[in-house]
Amino acid sequence: MAEHFLCDLDDIDDGGSAGFIAGATMVMVIRQGQRVFAYVNACPHIGAPLDFSPGKFLSADGSHIMCSTHGALFRIEDGFCVSGPCAGDALKPVDAAVRKNRVKITI
Repeated sequence: MAEHFLCDLDDIDDGGSAGFIAGATMVMVIRQGQRVFAYVNACPHIGAPLDFSPGKFLSADGSHIMCSTHGALFRIEDGFCVSGPCAGDALKPVDAAVRKNRVKITI
């Protein structure tokens, strides 16, 4: 496992999202205040990337991660699918931390 620096925390709007490639893995990061939640950018239903456009992963109201292919909704805090064809499944989490205002992941 390796640690990857993704960005400064302020590069992601509070309540927003961003997408990254770390090694060979596509990753999404959702920011809520000083906390970040990171997941592999692949829908558990068919493995397709979730973003509607680069770095855009959230539903219109910002309350859930939303799959651009089938509209599945995932809770931000744990990646659990609450609606859609993969209901009951979850996104694959990525270990993420904010240290000295820098977003880092370990994969």
